[in-house]
Amino acid sequence: MLWSMSVAMFAVGGMISSFAVGAIGDKMGRVRALQLLNILAISGNIFLGVASMTAISHILIIIGRLITGLYCGIMSGIVPLYVSEIAPTPLRGALGTFHQLACVIGILISQILGLRFLLGSSSMWPVLLSLSGFAALLQLLLLFFCPESPRYLYIKVGELEAAKKSLLWLRGNYDPTKDMEEMEREKEEASKEKPVSIVQLITSTTYRQPFLVAIMVHLAQQFSGINAIFYYSTDIFTESGIKEPVYATIGVGAINTLFTVVALFLIEKAGRRILFLGGMFGMFLCTILMTVGLTLQVTHAWMSYVSMVAIFVFVSVFELGPGPIPWFIVSELFSQGPRPSAVALAGFANWFSNFMVGMCFQYIARFTGPYVFLIFAAMLFGFGMFIYLKVPETKGKSFEEIAEEFRRRKKGSGRGSRAATELEHLGGNPQA
Repeated sequence: MLWSMSVAMFAVGGMISSFAVGAIGDKMGRVRALQLLNILAISGNIFLGVASMTAISHILIIIGRLITGLYCGIMSGIVPLYVSEIAPTPLRGALGTFHQLACVIGILISQILGLRFLLGSSSMWPVLLSLSGFAALLQLLLLFFCPESPRYLYIKVGELEAAKKSLLWLRGNYDPTKDMEEMEREKEEASKEKPVSIVQLITSTTYRQPFLVAIMVHLAQQFSGINAIFYYSTDIFTESGIKEPVYATIGVGAINTLFTVVALFLIEKAGRRILFLGGMFGMFLCTILMTVGLTLQVTHAWMSYVSMVAIFVFVSVFELGPGPIPWFIVSELFSQGPRPSAVALAGFANWFSNFMVGMCFQYIARFTGPYVFLIFAAMLFGFGMFIYLKVPETKGKSFEEIAEEFRRRKKGSGRGSRAATELEHLGGNPQA
């Protein structure tokens, strides 16, 4: 139980703080909020670093993980929001994928440093657990060289010259007219709609379809089973009969990183929808193979390698779509008014499902044995059907074009007049 709590408490912190994304990001500005939040990460890592010096080390680890989770819950919302606001529209998806790339690189580095002959020993683990505090300190310093989001400066604060200066810093020597015109349209749309609270977003039929899509893509990411593999991959490989499971786990991290890089080049060519669907289908097949491999390895030793290959392929296709896309697609689905609340709620859904997997997986695995991944197979099938039916393509599209896609889908369900009314609230043109 203490082990499960140590794993899952990180997600509890993320759940709690995800609701503060909109308020903090709008009140402080994107860059200043990112700077100040690093204090949370440093504080949490102090608890982790001194844990071994006390008789209640497990309690301090849980507290440290909770505080670090509070930090990550807000950062996982503000970072994609900031990146989506500074990115040119044709590169929005590729740059948004860098958020996921940074995460998987961090996972890989931690897996390598966690080797017993490096920092994974009984004497060095406090250093290992506290290292992310140094990363937070580095980020705090580097953010002094980053410009504020031009969209935030112009749309939220109304500082035209500061927004132009930020654009020139980001784009170099170019004519900012086109970007300023796009921001002007966004500002006009934002002026027509008041900021939307979390309660309004949940209860209003106006935003129901994009809100449902935003929540479901995040639930699909976590309930796909990816964190079950990350959290307990070494145990899974041990059960599969792998002699050195820790190296297989590092192999998972390496494949994870490699295919996130591949996704950078595919995301703006293939599009969000096809990569998400392809990833979900590939993961579904892999969960079936994992189940077969784990079931038959008792009588056929070579089947353990089937399970291992299935895990590697599972991670590969996850990073091509279901991994990076949920973190930036929410910002593409909503205009300025409801966007902060939508990002907060989607983040909460992600962290909640992360917590459920981290807390419950080992107990479910103990109860179901080798058939545990059939549960994830069923979830992958259900989420895949939802994505096929409900999620629009957002590649290279403005918010108005995405809203138009929702309007067409609503018309197809026989609610054209109501759809037009709702589209006006979303910022689209019902006459288009």
